[in-house]
Amino acid sequence: MTSDHPIPVSVLTGFLGSGKTTLLGHLLRQPELSRAAVIINEFGEIGLDHELVERSDDTVIALTTGCLCCKVRSDLTQTLHDLLRRRDAGALAFDHIVIETSGLADPAPILHALMTDANLAERVTLGSVVTTVDAVAGEATLDREDVSRKQAAVADRIVLTKLDLAGGEPTALRQRIAALNPAAPTLRAVRGRIDAAGLFAAALSKPRHVAGPEIDAWLGDAAAHGHAHHDAEIASYAVVRVAPIRAVALTLFLETLAEHCGADLLRLKGIVNIAESPARPAVIHGVQHVFHAPAWLERWPSADRTSRMVFITRRIPRRWIEALLDAIGAEVAGVSAVAEPVEGPANKGSSW
Repeated sequence: MTSDHPIPVSVLTGFLGSGKTTLLGHLLRQPELSRAAVIINEFGEIGLDHELVERSDDTVIALTTGCLCCKVRSDLTQTLHDLLRRRDAGALAFDHIVIETSGLADPAPILHALMTDANLAERVTLGSVVTTVDAVAGEATLDREDVSRKQAAVADRIVLTKLDLAGGEPTALRQRIAALNPAAPTLRAVRGRIDAAGLFAAALSKPRHVAGPEIDAWLGDAAAHGHAHHDAEIASYAVVRVAPIRAVALTLFLETLAEHCGADLLRLKGIVNIAESPARPAVIHGVQHVFHAPAWLERWPSADRTSRMVFITRRIPRRWIEALLDAIGAEVAGVSAVAEPVEGPANKGSSW
């Protein structure tokens, strides 16, 4: 059977040994994930992690043909299509999909696969990205492994694990994580246990019905910061605009970012006041050079009408982002008298 609402696909990532599988095993025993299908990606010829996740049905699938961030991306999309076909045929029942990545996986290509398959886009939506960080070895891992920094930087929520072994509150690690990704709340797992309620909540799972607190939680604390947060080459900052932005200016802005920033734009998410559609804001989301088509809200979720865009970047100065947006906005305003009008979400023939 099919569903009127897209199925959220959440990604659980984290470096090798950070406790992903233990966390997932506890989560799947909670009622919130009792109807979740699980895809576990293991790097190597023999997969073991899926055998450590206790389920009484066949909704746990192991992908052992390689790391999902490499050649196996096609395997991921094929597996998702197969799951949906089995659901439609009544062979499986689930309303949520969780992907546990290999500890060596760069999460960005996995998010790309979820965002770029046109057929999947009609049935599933990207949920939360949850990253586990080992409270004992986390600092050393972040210092040594670039992929671990990316895993933390793109997360919507970060879970500290192995706190019982850390010998105290890991204050320095928390500060390091906050420097990488101030937008993501940092949660605690006690011996692998954490409350599933809210952990995988996705503000965009039903984008037309989200409320103010959901958008605020999705954008995170970075939207309230006027200064950038840095960790080595990775920076997180928010760009806020009071004046509405023309649809064509936003389109050109995103296209320029995709073309010129590529892999250094780790993640972008935001809510934008579009001049041609003042009553219905656009929600935007991008990972590197791939952007979702905007999701149009039915109404503003709060009295705040400012455009708020949260950037997590590598070696891209905030001042360059702001100058680019201002320059494109000024150019569009200068030619608006002779340009064709750009319609809002009622224009069925356009992403806008």
